[in-house]
Amino acid sequence: MAIRLYSHRACLGHDTGFGHPEMPGGLRAIFDELAEEEFDTLERCEAPEAKPAQLARAHDERYVQSVLDAAAGSRRIEFAPGVMISSGTGAALLRAAGAVCAAVDAVVAGEATNAICAVRPPGHHAGPRSAMGFCLFNNVAIGAAHARAVHGLERIAIVDFDVHRGNGTEAIFRGVEGVLFASIHQSFLFPDGGEGNGASAKNILNIELPRNASGEAFRRAFETRVLPALADRVPYMVLVSAGFDAHVADSAADLRLTDADFSWAG
Repeated sequence: MAIRLYSHRACLGHDTGFGHPEMPGGLRAIFDELAEEEFDTLERCEAPEAKPAQLARAHDERYVQSVLDAAAGSRRIEFAPGVMISSGTGAALLRAAGAVCAAVDAVVAGEATNAICAVRPPGHHAGPRSAMGFCLFNNVAIGAAHARAVHGLERIAIVDFDVHRGNGTEAIFRGVEGVLFASIHQSFLFPDGGEGNGASAKNILNIELPRNASGEAFRRAFETRVLPALADRVPYMVLVSAGFDAHVADSAADLRLTDADFSWAG
């Protein structure tokens, strides 16, 4: 079986405006890299549009409708602090969430060993009724809820190694039996600032790394905390929120991970 790649050119149409940190150029760079010969074995699939019912498994229906209504406009607006919506955002949102649901379907059906979703807008800061941190719909949470509702996969794990805590995913699944959410991130950074990084709970594992932590510290925390939690839960499926802003070359934060560390985590 092949590894599948789900994406859609519509994701480039989400226009955040000049100088915004989350821009189409990031996804274009991924597309350029994946065009190299070494990735020829990827089975490339066009992401379908998510249905409102799929979105509503992770978000309040009224919130879903408010986002879609705002995205139906013809001009760029700031929907929440730092969270932009443009005329191309609606299509991008539906394809991004649809990609994750389709990836789940393919893996469950045995059509792919695993799948990658190269999409935007990002999602892990979006809560049940709130947009935050460039995120409007929580793609990984929508995919996890889809796996549980449609395929009956009661035990799901979500691993988030973005440099920021996945507070939206945590809010959606905190206290939900059968879902493990593990976030490994820099301490005292957005969305928490100087207030700490969220308490762990029965199904929530928040792992804080100090400023300037190295790849060695990241791997040690991953091996001693994330992997044992996965082994204990024995999930039917693992979904990954793969943010790469903990890279040493990214000026947005202060962790010092390298390409090799992300490869190892994968």
